[in-house]
Amino acid sequence: MKQVVQNYRSGELAVLDVPVPGCKPGGVLVRSAYSLISTGTELMKVSEAGMSMLGKARSRPDQVAKVMQSVATNGVPATYRKVMGKLDSYTPLGYSLCGVVEQVGAGIDDVAVGDLVACAGNEHALHAELNWVPKNLYSPVPDGLAPRHAAFGTVGSIALQGVRRGEPQLGEVALVIGLGLIGQLVVQLLAASGVRVVGVDPDPVRCELAARLGAAACGDPASPAVEAAVAELTGGHGVDQVYLAAGGGSNEPVELAARLSRDRGRVVDIGKCRLDLPWNAYYEKELDVRFSRSYGPGRYDPEYELEGRDYPIGYVRWTERRNLACFLDLVARGGVDVEPLISHIADFDDAVKTYQRLKDGELKAVAVLFQYPEQAVEAAAPQLAVPAVNVQQGPVRAAKTPVRLAFVGAGNYATSMLLPHLAERDGVELSTVVTTTALSAANAKRKFGFAAATTDLDAVLGDTSIDAVFVVTRHSSHAELTRKALLAGKAVFVEKPLALTEDELAGVLAAVEESGNDRLQVGFNRRFAPLLREARERFGARTGPASLRYLVNAGRLGHGSWYLRQGTEGTRFAGEGGHFIDTASWLLEADPVSVYAAATSGNDDLQVVLRYPDGSTATLSYVTSGPAGFPKETLDLVADGKVLKLDDFVRATVYDGRRRRWVSSRLPKTRDKGQSAELAAFVKAVRTGGPMPVPLESLVATTSATLAVQAALAGGAPVTLARAR
Repeated sequence: MKQVVQNYRSGELAVLDVPVPGCKPGGVLVRSAYSLISTGTELMKVSEAGMSMLGKARSRPDQVAKVMQSVATNGVPATYRKVMGKLDSYTPLGYSLCGVVEQVGAGIDDVAVGDLVACAGNEHALHAELNWVPKNLYSPVPDGLAPRHAAFGTVGSIALQGVRRGEPQLGEVALVIGLGLIGQLVVQLLAASGVRVVGVDPDPVRCELAARLGAAACGDPASPAVEAAVAELTGGHGVDQVYLAAGGGSNEPVELAARLSRDRGRVVDIGKCRLDLPWNAYYEKELDVRFSRSYGPGRYDPEYELEGRDYPIGYVRWTERRNLACFLDLVARGGVDVEPLISHIADFDDAVKTYQRLKDGELKAVAVLFQYPEQAVEAAAPQLAVPAVNVQQGPVRAAKTPVRLAFVGAGNYATSMLLPHLAERDGVELSTVVTTTALSAANAKRKFGFAAATTDLDAVLGDTSIDAVFVVTRHSSHAELTRKALLAGKAVFVEKPLALTEDELAGVLAAVEESGNDRLQVGFNRRFAPLLREARERFGARTGPASLRYLVNAGRLGHGSWYLRQGTEGTRFAGEGGHFIDTASWLLEADPVSVYAAATSGNDDLQVVLRYPDGSTATLSYVTSGPAGFPKETLDLVADGKVLKLDDFVRATVYDGRRRRWVSSRLPKTRDKGQSAELAAFVKAVRTGGPMPVPLESLVATTSATLAVQAALAGGAPVTLARAR
């Protein structure tokens, strides 16, 4: 296998072929997927190796003292041979990685071969293709967390332990001096703890990044703006805590800490900066100076790290391993965002060149990752299976006139966008409305003329006179209600999304297969919009691949909106994104075969790229940060020298060459996004027994593609939609 090493005497860096480590009891053998370069600790080590012998001695006075002691004990010749032998040996680099368990040693029962784990330790989480890692220095990676993000586990634990040493409390104000990798993580951890943070760094780019990630104010240490911000946030008292996350030989950080701290404030040293404490300043304020020892309790204890002896949680709440697991959980749940910290991802084979670029200043970075070949290939092509539609269709019953409809749910969308189109439609009878609260059912009955209102879903599903059921409830209940209605033999119209997970989608299709009832429609209404249908007809057939661009200016949600309950209702895109994927697929007359997604910090703004069988692509920009006055939906389709342009379902234009081939009426129109035509098509299919307006295979493909967006975000690579049409 290959491993990055350095000769401390000559400064040489190399990628060597070395033997594969054995899998000893009490640990696991891990094949690296990503390892993280600590641009502080590791570059300091690389820089020291390039110094002269005198320079090395000056930079490590602690080691010089050991040498002098050895001279006194063993004599000069023996000491010289010992020192030169050690200096002239290759030493490893690295201490933070994520990889896949390849072999499990005796005594390990918490992970299995194939599990993804984050690993720590400057002897066990090295820049190498394979590492043996003892039990207390790895932690399983939570489901959905991308391997490249999990590779931050160790440095995240260092930052987390530093924050724990500061004992932050809600409402306090903290100063973070040094906004490198550790400092950026400390800023986010403090912000997540309810602490207002002021960041200090001479690099304006790092200050801007920290501000984006949660700092209330940032600036150069010499800037009066920093002191002004501290005075404003603290009422002139000074900050409660200072975190020293800087390096170098300057004593300015500890002097600044004293100047901006409140009386009896806490100063925590996380980095490795000069610590000549100005006695008067620290004495007069009685400042509490604390050190944070690496990843947490257990560090440097061989019984803990090598022998796997844990500390009882009742006595030591946060150990190395528990800190590692905690940080991974924070990243997985969005409490900390490490993606903006990734400045560069390098191939492992380019390790030497990458270190040299960092050392020379050519590559300016907060965090750099090595990506390992075998895992890179594996991670580059994740798959999401599109379930096959298997149905032995039973006899389709044409409904009598009028078609009798039941509504499950009577919320805002049902009462504003669906029921008004059905209440006055000939040949339709609104039979029963079902809600969880009696009053909302009664209101819908009174307003739209339902024959009955109830809270008893089973009674409606058992009513043989009802032809079709509309499911218009919150997202988390769609799949289960659809499954029940299909098994009851009803035609079903379910608002998007059809499902929030692959298991939910599989459950719906199992109901289709079991019942032979595939009479299902999902509320993808935009393909029914009259203006868009006319524009597609004017555009005409195409012969070559197309490029589609769809901007959705979704806007901010109001505080307290149930759409924000991602834990139960799924992400906002999972709930709404199917609309736009379906529209793109309808325009391109195919289902997507792969999905790639990227997002801004917090996943507020998404970029989704869909690839289609003929080489066509669709790019969906789903943004929440746009202005309210800008149109919600704009779309451009380009192919064969023609362009179709849609402006928010108000105007449409088709360009051919240098002229406009067709343009819709300039008269202002009400936006018609197709709900009326969609409902008419569904009612007709129920009444006549004809095919549903959208094939079931297309509904499944769109739902699978929507689910794949989250998988693509988590994995950082395109997701192949296996078995797509």
